[in-house]
Amino acid sequence: MTDENPTARGGPPPAPSATGEALYQERILEYFRHPRGKGSLPVRPDAVATAHNRLCGEEVTVTITLDGPPGGQRVRDVRFLSDGCSITQASASMMTELAAGRTAEEIAALAADLRRIVHGEPVAAPDDALGPLVNLRAIARVPARIPCALLAWEALASALGASR
Repeated sequence: MTDENPTARGGPPPAPSATGEALYQERILEYFRHPRGKGSLPVRPDAVATAHNRLCGEEVTVTITLDGPPGGQRVRDVRFLSDGCSITQASASMMTELAAGRTAEEIAALAADLRRIVHGEPVAAPDDALGPLVNLRAIARVPARIPCALLAWEALASALGASR
């Protein structure tokens, strides 16, 4: 038996233990209870976008400011507004931490990794590169909550697209 990670081999991720899943849930709740980046920007945003979850009626509005020349812009600041569920708000909170300082392409890569995470698929990026997004692995066990985890990221993608 080796210590090789089954995800690195392309196999399914191991099922989390009850303790591991409880830890993921607690970290998600921490981001919900103490959100990062929730609220309005202190300056006029460069772009604003809202995404809607038609299944439950939730919405997330994302505002961003950008730095740098066209084609090489990076997100300077990002904020969100939502009264959605704990998963929607926790994911949005994680997004605000991870998006700052990144380009649209870097953010798209993170969003693609998040989609794989919440669908229970292998992710090539190491856990430390994904930061708090690894806590959303537990969502794969509850497919109805996947749109909640992705909603803010969809709004951010729209805002970045509108800023071009």
